[in-house]
Amino acid sequence: MSTPVDFLDWSSILPELIWKISTHIRIHSDYIRFRAVCVAWRSSTPATPTHLPCQLPWLVLPRGTQHHHHHRFPDYHLSFLNLVNYKRHILRLPVAFHRHRRCRGSSHGWLVILEDSPSVFVFNPLTGTKLNLPPLSSFPHVSRFDYAQIGREYLLLLDDNLSVTFNLKQMREFVKKIVLSDSPSRDPDFTAVSILYGTGELVFCKAGQTQWTVIPGIRNFSEDVIFLNGLVYALNKNGSIAICDVDGDSPGVLRLVDATGANEGGDTHYLVAARGELLLVTRYFDLGNEYDTFETRKFRVCRLDSGGNKWERVMDLGDIALFVGGSSSLALSSTDFPAGCKGNRIYFTDDDDCVYEDHTGGGDHDLGIFSLEDGSIERLPCYARDSISRPVWITPNPC
Repeated sequence: MSTPVDFLDWSSILPELIWKISTHIRIHSDYIRFRAVCVAWRSSTPATPTHLPCQLPWLVLPRGTQHHHHHRFPDYHLSFLNLVNYKRHILRLPVAFHRHRRCRGSSHGWLVILEDSPSVFVFNPLTGTKLNLPPLSSFPHVSRFDYAQIGREYLLLLDDNLSVTFNLKQMREFVKKIVLSDSPSRDPDFTAVSILYGTGELVFCKAGQTQWTVIPGIRNFSEDVIFLNGLVYALNKNGSIAICDVDGDSPGVLRLVDATGANEGGDTHYLVAARGELLLVTRYFDLGNEYDTFETRKFRVCRLDSGGNKWERVMDLGDIALFVGGSSSLALSSTDFPAGCKGNRIYFTDDDDCVYEDHTGGGDHDLGIFSLEDGSIERLPCYARDSISRPVWITPNPC
């Protein structure tokens, strides 16, 4: 007589089989639930899964956002919005996240944080791991940093021997975005690349280095930057791409892709790798009358043709969902996350909070979901621009 399923001893399954089953789980929260079934299942599987694909991003909510009791979260906590159920997760951080810290990027589950000191660091909210990057005072053009020079702590020497002074806040604004080549836990020899406002330069550093170095020959390729197959791809406003190698002794440009068909206006441009193809995503803004703020009106998507000579208009992304904003640009398949995202959509957040740091007039952060099918925009939960920091996407990564 067969034993009813309800009375099977699930803990008696062979450890090798339990582990094999666990490697087919694709979502981190499901993996946590799998290990929670019983002691035997937990002991047969690693606490930190290394097989998981890129996870559906969470939205990092800005500091200053209030929950339903109208109390601010403590400095050592940060809240995240889960797109699957629109629930908030509150995580305790290894460092305080106060009003003088600014997020300047998110890659592979790690946030990039700039302080009102020269300090720059990355940390993983899930694991609590924190790593320092070279300080802002080691950026090219910085010839002096002195706390005693209040209001003009940094002295920068720019082109044509032009010297300018920056205060602590202005130096944070000098950095547009920092992206990582990989998770520092997965690749201890990771590389970070930063886009600089004003000069339009890209600078990089490798793990363990003490200063940032300019990538020569690509000034104004500062719209967006991604890592692809170990190389740096940098985008300019005309849709041209500079492909750079920063691993060798002589970092620089390997090839310029001067494709046509991209220049139809637009305010911000993103470069996204999706299933072996390069996508150019152009964002168009409307200027708000009431608060003099920008609000996204539409997006345009192009695909680089196989010859690398022309950007071709894309009218339908199929099951692909794009995530753009202040984080590393990302493409995911909606079939991997049927409950959390839809294909043929662009999920977007504010690009940067430099404009809004002192903005107290009102208005909400510009974030939502754009449908490439009908051009409609579904606004995500809004947060006032007078909150302390911008929302940003992060892919939860346990390693």
